[in-house]
Amino acid sequence: MFNSLAGRALVPVGIAVTGFVVVCFLLLYSVIKNVVNRDTVGHATNLADTILRSTRYAMLKSDRETLTTIIQNIGQQHGVEHIRVFNKEGIVQISTKTEELGRQVDKKAEGCIGCHAGAIPSSTLGSMERARTFTNGEGREVLAVMAPIYNGPECFNAPCHFHPPSQKVLGTLDIGLSRQMLLKSLAAIRNQMIVFTVMILVLTVGGVTALLRRSVFLPLLKLRRVAEQVEAGEHPEAHPSHFPRELDRIAQSLYNLSQKNHNAGEDPAAIEKGTVPKDL
Repeated sequence: MFNSLAGRALVPVGIAVTGFVVVCFLLLYSVIKNVVNRDTVGHATNLADTILRSTRYAMLKSDRETLTTIIQNIGQQHGVEHIRVFNKEGIVQISTKTEELGRQVDKKAEGCIGCHAGAIPSSTLGSMERARTFTNGEGREVLAVMAPIYNGPECFNAPCHFHPPSQKVLGTLDIGLSRQMLLKSLAAIRNQMIVFTVMILVLTVGGVTALLRRSVFLPLLKLRRVAEQVEAGEHPEAHPSHFPRELDRIAQSLYNLSQKNHNAGEDPAAIEKGTVPKDL
């Protein structure tokens, strides 16, 4: 393949185009994946904030039964893996999984270390810093977001509560969402991009091949035939035409040489030996 001009011209072009398209595919898919993951985290964060707003009144009234009912109803929605409410000591007070009630979480765990990394726990974190992904006991990937339950004036000023104003965080809400639909969407996007990439490669390489064949290889083939005719002492039947500008000068020179040989009646072998008369 590399012994021919077509192979030496097309193979490097094909390799370069393939490498460029593959790199673009990987970069584009990485960007799309990051955007989808960020949007999913934003959706989970908004859902956690909605739950906090929906349960705020029940928390203020210390209505544990209503609070538990709201949490349980939301936890039954499709895609919700778990919802937990921790107090400031990290003990699970309310959970959609009854076996977790009263359990104390490790503050050095992945979901807690973000706030409890230092001696004084941090009370504010960004949405991406509050998110984490893991595989639960059932083998499903879960995206979990922790939202702090802040102490407000309506809470520490209420006569039924004892939280001082200096306590900024009363507890934490932890919600886990299944990543099954997200992974299916990313797989569908990836497959579509692979098909699109293959189409681009086929069209690009095919277009370059057709263009080189029309503009370079076919004219070179015609030029070769003219050169072979001149070498054999034959006179081309017609003036060579339809050559690219770079090859037209060579074709013209070969035709003129053939014309001189034909007019002089010289043997091509004599021309090759340098015995052609000088006036030619």
